[in-house]
Amino acid sequence: MDVMRFKLVLLFFISLFMFTDCSVENDVNKIVITSDDYMKFNTSKITVKSGKLVKLTLIHTGVLDAKVMGHNFVLLKRNVDIMDFGNRAALASNNEYIPIDSDEVIVYTKMIGGGESTSIEFLPPEIGVYDFICSFPGHYAMMKGKFIVE
Repeated sequence: MDVMRFKLVLLFFISLFMFTDCSVENDVNKIVITSDDYMKFNTSKITVKSGKLVKLTLIHTGVLDAKVMGHNFVLLKRNVDIMDFGNRAALASNNEYIPIDSDEVIVYTKMIGGGESTSIEFLPPEIGVYDFICSFPGHYAMMKGKFIVE
């Protein structure tokens, strides 16, 4: 009798897993952004759901080296002056072009060159609209967009 009860309990748990969506994918905002040798992101608007993990992948589809045409993704806090930040970032080559001791950045990727990719995971900030840029010198003028948390 104990063997039969064990089999029934086991069958119950197996069916529970088979008919329940246990995939974490539903709780993740998956974002893929491409960049190229022409100083462009493939998008200027990213929308994510609040409270769900963001998995962001940046792909550099060009061929130029990171020292010549590097790209990153930098998510800025609200009300950051992009031009001021970008000018200070240009002086921070030893720190992935992120100003040292800056409290203006929510999250950023490493700097990548042609043919490379990088990924980061983070929880989105509170609901609202934020700016994202590439902080390689001068790129912020063209490589920028809005990061919207709903």
